[in-house]
Amino acid sequence: MHKNYQEFTTLNLKLDMSRGKPSPEQLDLALPLLNETGRSDQIKSSGTDCRNYGVQLGLPEVREFFASLLDVPKNQVVVDGSSSLALMHDVIAFALLYGIPGNSPWRSDKPISFLCPVPGYDRHFSILEAFGIKMINVPLLEDGPDMDVVESLVSKDDSIKGMWCVPKYSNPTGTVYSSEVINRLASMNVAAADFRIFWDDAYHFHHLTEERIAIDNIIDICQSAGNPDRAIVFASTSKMTFAGSGLAMLASSTTNVDWWQKCVSVRTIGPDKLNQLRHLRFFQNSVSVDTLMDQHREILKPKFDIVDSVFEKFLGKIDEVSWSKPLGGYFIDLITPPGQAKRTIELAKNAGIILTPAGATFPYGIDPEDKHIRIAPSYPSLDEIKLAAEGVSLSLLQAIEE
Repeated sequence: MHKNYQEFTTLNLKLDMSRGKPSPEQLDLALPLLNETGRSDQIKSSGTDCRNYGVQLGLPEVREFFASLLDVPKNQVVVDGSSSLALMHDVIAFALLYGIPGNSPWRSDKPISFLCPVPGYDRHFSILEAFGIKMINVPLLEDGPDMDVVESLVSKDDSIKGMWCVPKYSNPTGTVYSSEVINRLASMNVAAADFRIFWDDAYHFHHLTEERIAIDNIIDICQSAGNPDRAIVFASTSKMTFAGSGLAMLASSTTNVDWWQKCVSVRTIGPDKLNQLRHLRFFQNSVSVDTLMDQHREILKPKFDIVDSVFEKFLGKIDEVSWSKPLGGYFIDLITPPGQAKRTIELAKNAGIILTPAGATFPYGIDPEDKHIRIAPSYPSLDEIKLAAEGVSLSLLQAIEE
């Protein structure tokens, strides 16, 4: 351990922790996928030649497989492309262009807005900002978004057309939504008939403990509450197999899936079915998925443990400093005294550690209290993450001293 910030800077490090990328060791777990490429018996499925056009919603077996993992009917699942973020982008673009089923396009008469639980995922906010959609901050509590605030806003303002939710192991806090929160989201009164919840289930399988935490099924709850079309669920295998070459999924009501198919038919003649078939053969069944994710956990958990241990040593007794201790996902939310996050990140950069920019976990890049720092332990090696945690700690202490 180094004594102070000045001593640490002499190491001349070059560590990039700005994104939650899988490490090379994690990506190696999916190398058998490549063995499926080029085999003549791997090109046909359900009578479909996967090399050709068609099957717009995804291969039937693949839809059925992911429907079983997500606990939804097969006809309510779409498997398309490799990026769930791209599907989120397209749903918003389609809503702006064509309107949600039974409604006019979102931009037809007046500006629209979204509720954004904060701190949250920066790329969600980037999509909205690119489309000129107003973002409204909602506090993220220990059990999910502050539902008193949410219900008050959506019940009165029909310009609020959507809301982001990362319901399990939320980015960056690790928050897991409670049953009460999920039920209130599904049943709350909304002023906008075309209001949609964008349910980004990015970390559905990404546990950091032996307990595989489960949350209530938002699609079932919305159906029971009389709002079957309210939620659109997104997921992917991006941090399960290859981050840039996985599979992305969308699940919702049959009405929303039919709408999606009509809209997307203008954009594409069909997805990459060879990749879908490769993944199906690689995963095989739900047991093999659990085994794979246990292997990911064995790589990831020691890194999170090291960050926690180093933070405790350097920062455990510092007033107004705390950090999340997630049970899954990819991030730790380090909370500094108000006004210290930006300076800490600057000092860390000077010490050779690149972090997510200050304010990135808030709309428009503005953290009102300048106190949240997203820590991404996944990519560096164990030795590197130990050094990085030490450097971030010393940078924060230096910022406080200044």
